[in-house]
Amino acid sequence: MNAATNNVAIRPEASVAALVATDGSASRAMVWQLTERGAAQRDLADAVHAFCSLHGRLPGMIEYAAARNTLAPATAWLTTAERGIGTERAYLARLTSAAGPLPSTPGQAETEAAIAGQRHALDMLAQSDRAGCALGAAAALILDWRTLRAVLDAAASRFGVESIASELPEPDTTTAMLAAATTSAGLGRAIGFGAQQLLAQHRGLWELLEARSSARRDT
Repeated sequence: MNAATNNVAIRPEASVAALVATDGSASRAMVWQLTERGAAQRDLADAVHAFCSLHGRLPGMIEYAAARNTLAPATAWLTTAERGIGTERAYLARLTSAAGPLPSTPGQAETEAAIAGQRHALDMLAQSDRAGCALGAAAALILDWRTLRAVLDAAASRFGVESIASELPEPDTTTAMLAAATTSAGLGRAIGFGAQQLLAQHRGLWELLEARSSARRDT
């Protein structure tokens, strides 16, 4: 267990950001491979399709979290996050169309089952009855999306799609919201748990994409 995890219940506004920095998508080597010039087009297309499968549906995590929110300091942030993730979802749809069909990869049925399981896990997390859990997951998603966006923009450049400006809350805004919303140690623990679970699902997705890339190279 790292220091960020240890401190989740103490200062969730800082530790969620630290968790994203240490355990989020930015820690995956494949992210930076995909954002480099000359990244394999098949790998970019695979990533775009996977992101769309996991986060391209409506309602998604942010909408579910907003619908169940009871923490007043989070209301305005969730409204902004809903608007911003809607823009990202539309961008993702355009990228998925431009990327064309999924690249042929061994084990496609297993991949679809794995992503379906991740979607279910995120839906349950975003609809949790434990106060703060969905908010922590939503905050981690918005913070981690900055790294996912780098991959999406690399795909946009490759597939001829015009990039758009992000409308998601800024990291400082997210940090301030978490600080205001955390009024007890119990809330802090729930926020941290939600963030950890979201990041675990993203790690699983990257592991899947890495395995698929390797399988394509071996065929």
